[in-house]
Amino acid sequence: MTEAAARRAPGTPCWVSLMVHDMAATQEFYGALFGWEFRPGPQQLGPYARALLDGREVAGIGRMPADRHLPVAWTPYLASDDVDATAETVRHCGGTVGVGPLDAGEAGRMAICSDPSGAVFGIWQAAAHLGMAVTAVPGAVSWNELVTRETASVAKFYQAVFGYAEEAVVSADFDCLTLQLEGRPVASMQGVGHALPRDRGPHWMTYFEVGDVDEAVERVADLGGHTVKPPRDGSHGRVATVADPEGARFALVASER
Repeated sequence: MTEAAARRAPGTPCWVSLMVHDMAATQEFYGALFGWEFRPGPQQLGPYARALLDGREVAGIGRMPADRHLPVAWTPYLASDDVDATAETVRHCGGTVGVGPLDAGEAGRMAICSDPSGAVFGIWQAAAHLGMAVTAVPGAVSWNELVTRETASVAKFYQAVFGYAEEAVVSADFDCLTLQLEGRPVASMQGVGHALPRDRGPHWMTYFEVGDVDEAVERVADLGGHTVKPPRDGSHGRVATVADPEGARFALVASER
């Protein structure tokens, strides 16, 4: 894939990153679960490693700065051609810029933001590092979904910042919509009202592809994590929600092909 082809349209999820307290133990957990290997990445925010699947970059794990007491959570990064301009738009539209914009060595320029409901996401302006080299295969990111109270108002924010088109999932029971760029879905939103966990608030959920969800859930438990929502069949395949040993939640999905 050429660099031009790999450079993603603004608004496309292009990377996921996790900041933790114990990097070594976390790498061991995900290495055993997904078959990841690790190599050092940019150290601007402290120790950081990129996870590789068969030699291709799929995610990042860094050490939480000692003075920051943030939830341990997977954070998606959305592509931007100009992170400074995008961060300014985030502020203008009622969001918050918590970190940056700052350069991550030769890799690119980044910022970490939250939407008006408080859900955290990153912005990535690629230079040498274009983001995920592979998606939707076992061990790699498959999808990103915003879990929020209701989709209507927060969807306007993401539309204004990233230019998404929306498509509602027609259902009397569910408040769901997909975010589209250039006619294809790139992420989704789910409004869960009062079912939102009190201790978490609105948040982005990262889905990782696996070959067998039930098997992967057992593996998570064996490795010191736990199940949040047991395996169930959904509209996109079999899915479960789990947490790693530090409590970072993520979804496991075996997509219907």
